[in-house]
Amino acid sequence: MEAPRKKRLLLVEDEETLRSTLRMNFELEGYDVTTAVRGSEALDRMRGAHFDGVVLDVMLPDVDGFTVCETIRLEGDRTPVLFLTARTTPSDRIRGLKAGDDYLGKPFDLTELLLRVQKLAARAPGGEGGAAPTKRSFGTNLVDLDSFEVTGQRGLKKRLTKREIMLLRLLMDRAGEVVSREEILQKVWGYDVFPTTRTIDNFIVAFRKYFEPDPQSPRHFRSVRGVGYTFVP
Repeated sequence: MEAPRKKRLLLVEDEETLRSTLRMNFELEGYDVTTAVRGSEALDRMRGAHFDGVVLDVMLPDVDGFTVCETIRLEGDRTPVLFLTARTTPSDRIRGLKAGDDYLGKPFDLTELLLRVQKLAARAPGGEGGAAPTKRSFGTNLVDLDSFEVTGQRGLKKRLTKREIMLLRLLMDRAGEVVSREEILQKVWGYDVFPTTRTIDNFIVAFRKYFEPDPQSPRHFRSVRGVGYTFVP
């Protein structure tokens, strides 16, 4: 009889002693553990392999843990994420729980962490409570975030690019909020690509052509002068 596959964990922690200690304890629990030190490294790891769970610090070199999690969510990755961090203010915890699946502050009890990770890794992708719906509508428009196919004004069907879908998902997930150009650049274009803010403007112009009854008087994709954009369903 074939042995069951080990659960795969990604451990993202820049403090060497803690990283080594956690890795040892996770491996003693039977996990196959991959580690990362930097936020950019964590993104590369997640884009290149499947994991059953991620234990993610927030204060990381180059890209913080919140941005790492929010970025993979925009890419459609629903791998369960537990934030393990010294940042424990209510606003930090709220942001972490919105982006990820669990949140534990440092210092922590090891037994509690292991139990939380056990529950985390047992979840199917998307976690308990279900993933955000991948088919969405606003006005007369339909969007399939999995296939990248959209149906816009006058029944126009089109397949968007991955970057267009990431930007669309970011704006729809934050409906009613103003999303700054700087945040869009960081989360949609990433840490190693440096487009101008004019690039974002061009994407929004395209969205208005696809989805707005009157692109000159946008109802759904609104500019906030000097800041960014807001999406209104």
